[in-house]
Amino acid sequence: MPTTLLQADLPGLDLIHRGKVRDVFALSGKRLLIVATDRLSAFDVVLPDPIPGKGEMLTQISNFWFAKTAHIMPNHLLPTRPAEVLPAGADAALYARRAVVTKRLKPLPVEAIARGYLIGSGWKDYQATGSLCGIKLPTGLRQAEQLPAPIFTPSTKATVGDHDENVSFDTVVAAIGGALAERVRDATLAIYKWAAAYAAERGIIIADTKFEFGTDADGTLYVMDEMLTPDSSRFWPAEEYHVGISPPSYDKQFVRDYLETLDWNKKAPGPRIPPQVIAGTADKYAQALWKLAGIRLD
Repeated sequence: MPTTLLQADLPGLDLIHRGKVRDVFALSGKRLLIVATDRLSAFDVVLPDPIPGKGEMLTQISNFWFAKTAHIMPNHLLPTRPAEVLPAGADAALYARRAVVTKRLKPLPVEAIARGYLIGSGWKDYQATGSLCGIKLPTGLRQAEQLPAPIFTPSTKATVGDHDENVSFDTVVAAIGGALAERVRDATLAIYKWAAAYAAERGIIIADTKFEFGTDADGTLYVMDEMLTPDSSRFWPAEEYHVGISPPSYDKQFVRDYLETLDWNKKAPGPRIPPQVIAGTADKYAQALWKLAGIRLD
């Protein structure tokens, strides 16, 4: 059965970052141990209730996509099993399916987002300006409509408790340089297009997704953190997709929709989540893992 972990505590390992979902520990040899907890963030706020098994599902679907897309872009994964680096006394079973050993890279200060459909913050920007991250879009597009071609719409990389903000490509160039910005944009769109075609064969529309990238000491670019998960993507069942509405999805939109019914200012602390929403969210993630990767954890 799936395990539950709200926070990774591994005495003897150096905790270097506790993010919205992942806890990151330093290892020897320029390596990291990255643990996906069951924390859930929505509107960039970490909610107080975990989703049991979520970290395991995120890790397994990320590992699946990292393997499938390695021909497009190298990734941060190393073959070392988590059990080989856990401190004495740690519950290896708790971390077996939710932790990975990776290269220690220098993260780029940008969220690399690919959008194939007009939804979420992109839809709001389009309604207000007719553009998205400085990219002028055709007039008359409707909510959830497919774009003429996928577009790269980066955002800032917010710290825990802050909100990401959509930015222009020129802003990314100013932050990391033109050549690297172009490599990130090209890799983002290439991975998205390949994965969207793969998912379409399995009845899933990937409306949008975000990646994170890092470089090693030699300047080699890697995709890192997570890949094409229900936390970082919108997965729509193709048979239920309609233009003009926010389609049902196999991702945390289920939680966002619930939170939108509350009188909450989208700032910390986040509200408690009822058991039925927790169970429904876990089921959405499990469906995505099964339909896309053919993996069941229970």
